Amino acid sequence: MSELETNLDLANNYLQRFKDKPTGHFIAGKMEVPAGAVTYTNTTPCDQSSLGEVVRGTAADIDRACNAAEAAFADWRDMPGAERKKLLHHFADKIVERAEEIALVEAMDCGQAIRFMKQAAVRGAANFRFFADKAPESRNGLALHQEEHTNFTLRTPIGPVGIITPWNTPFMLSTWKIAPALAAGCTIVHKPAELTPLSAMLLAEIAKDAGIPDGVWNTVNGFGEDAGKALTEHPAIKAVALVGETATGSHLMRQGADTLKRMHFELGGKNPVIVFDDADFDRALDAVVFMIYSLNGQRCTSSSRLLIQSGIKDKFIAALQERVANLRVGHPLDPQTEVGPLVHQGHFEKVMSYMDVAKEDGATILVGGTRREDLGNGNYVAPTLFTEANNSMRVAREEIFGPVLTTIEFTTEEQALEIANDSDYGLTAYIWTESNGRAMRMARNIETGMLWVNSENNRNLPSPFGGIKMSGIGRDGGDYSFDFYMETKNVCIAHGTHRVPVLGR
Repeated sequence: MSELETNLDLANNYLQRFKDKPTGHFIAGKMEVPAGAVTYTNTTPCDQSSLGEVVRGTAADIDRACNAAEAAFADWRDMPGAERKKLLHHFADKIVERAEEIALVEAMDCGQAIRFMKQAAVRGAANFRFFADKAPESRNGLALHQEEHTNFTLRTPIGPVGIITPWNTPFMLSTWKIAPALAAGCTIVHKPAELTPLSAMLLAEIAKDAGIPDGVWNTVNGFGEDAGKALTEHPAIKAVALVGETATGSHLMRQGADTLKRMHFELGGKNPVIVFDDADFDRALDAVVFMIYSLNGQRCTSSSRLLIQSGIKDKFIAALQERVANLRVGHPLDPQTEVGPLVHQGHFEKVMSYMDVAKEDGATILVGGTRREDLGNGNYVAPTLFTEANNSMRVAREEIFGPVLTTIEFTTEEQALEIANDSDYGLTAYIWTESNGRAMRMARNIETGMLWVNSENNRNLPSPFGGIKMSGIGRDGGDYSFDFYMETKNVCIAHGTHRVPVLGR
């Protein structure tokens, strides 16, 4: 039996329970399928077959979940940070125990290659451990001394929060949002993406098994126009954290306006990777290929615009062409697969539409541009490389969110900076150069929330993560996360020596 066949057998065993009965919600510590619930079919991108029925959550379901989170908030808020730390570390242990199940279910649900999903549980557990360790210090503020007064700050959890997560790496991104919220002392209502609901239900099960108190963690499945809208409008929810599309962020901003909700958005990107003539050629090539074709190109930080300096353009693109043509596309549970199927038929069609767009705008399709018909009925796209593009083309300006790279030539540092900044987005950028001076100049002037120099995306949990412009609002990571999930209160204590103004004496 091949490794693919073995993985398929294991995955089918784990998935069978989702096929046997509808997947519902997790509210106030109980799994439930509401009476008379409407369901929809959750399909796998591998071949469009059903992974089972999922309940389409309603405003009433959201209301019950929000009320449960509100009822549980005071006890969770007042629990000593050391106790929350212990519970969240126990939660992380439970994630690791179910690592195989998480990886196989996630790969079948969203189409990501098992070579990447193997680390999903490990990274998710690491997120919980990092923020668990910070829970005891979450309330800490600053001491600010003046001559006749001393100010100090306290932080308190904001209250129940809504967490809305995407379909591209749903398990890891859910842990990235939920862990700091719980560590801060907030309760949560999680609305996972309707296209990839299964790993969210595994997380809810783990929460129950790990002893997270009832009502602290709630999960409601459904669509944005129903469950998502009700969540962002609910008065019990004090803040909403979203990872998703820019258009979705705009909708949520409007929906939360009446209740003045705090919003944190990690949205889209059209991220440049800028390779200068003096770059370490082989390392830059490895990073360029990895950061657009891994995870099927379905990641917000993918470097989907390659800005290549003219001195090495021909050599670099020739090497890139060979690498892209050699990428292994296949079933996500095959350990040899590097690029799996796109998450859903509708998204597949969107990505494929850019092949015609590229031709219409005058770009060259050097590699790919086609569906992989040989792989059956799944959403398989041949990894694609557009060349001879300029930054005015739609393939250089719009987020395609697939295994598609657009290359643009530049000559000078100033031109590279102008092209990189000429975008509605500003999530991240990557620079490859051996010149420290150039790296520092680019770091100062490039318009982006994050920048990696001579590296692919390397996540450092204490560091701020987030974008500017249409790529988002706010930052994740370390104390930056606590700034969002907590209110800061200033306390000023007089020393009894200052003159108090007198009126009417």
